[in-house]
Amino acid sequence: MKRIIRWSAVATLLAVYFWMTSEQEAYAMHIMEGFLPIKWALFWWLLFLPFFVLGLRRLVHTLKQHPEQKLLMALAGAFTFVLSALKIPSVTGSSSHPTGIGFGSVLFGPWVMVVIGTVVLLFQAMLLAHGGLTTLGANAMSMAIIGPFVAYGVYQLCRKGKMSNRAALFLAACLSDLATYVTTSLQLALAFPAPEGGIIVSLLKFAGIFAITQVPLAITEGIVTVVVWNWLASYQASPLFQKEKEV
Repeated sequence: MKRIIRWSAVATLLAVYFWMTSEQEAYAMHIMEGFLPIKWALFWWLLFLPFFVLGLRRLVHTLKQHPEQKLLMALAGAFTFVLSALKIPSVTGSSSHPTGIGFGSVLFGPWVMVVIGTVVLLFQAMLLAHGGLTTLGANAMSMAIIGPFVAYGVYQLCRKGKMSNRAALFLAACLSDLATYVTTSLQLALAFPAPEGGIIVSLLKFAGIFAITQVPLAITEGIVTVVVWNWLASYQASPLFQKEKEV
């Protein structure tokens, strides 16, 4: 019961923080339903599906080997859902949001987070009208595939370079957030190239729309991820957690 109360308090504080800095009428950064031309929506779906199948196999294998990790995976999914559902308005009139993908990517690796991130995006599309079903392949490609692999790669490189765990985790969460938005900007640029300058000009335009809010937002996400990670680590090391494991 104490564990549930503590996690509820953490989730509430996160929600209140981002709610105070957001506007409810802002539009989501997830590419909305029907926004992409059919050929590009289909292209991203076809590119996404092999990753999802491989990720699903890895998830099933992980749970067979370590069934006790189900609760922690659920926590990673909830963390991703809460952060990525919070919309932060941009000065350009659009909006950005955290991804929350780095936390689970470091815990379980990128393949497991492909599935968890996709499930999060599916629920958001169906329950919150945040994203869409036709654009799920594109949104999953940016947040559930590119984001996790960047987070895991950055974390591993930083740890091999003797960087502290906190610094490595911060950079993993921060850069995975930015990588997600760069990917989304590229997806939009490919679908809607500028009449003059083509894809490059369009990419700079879409990336510039979100850069002003996304850079500080990515830094904030890195800090929040480190705070939650440290809390979880301290809780697992506590005598109370050891007693719960024995029971």
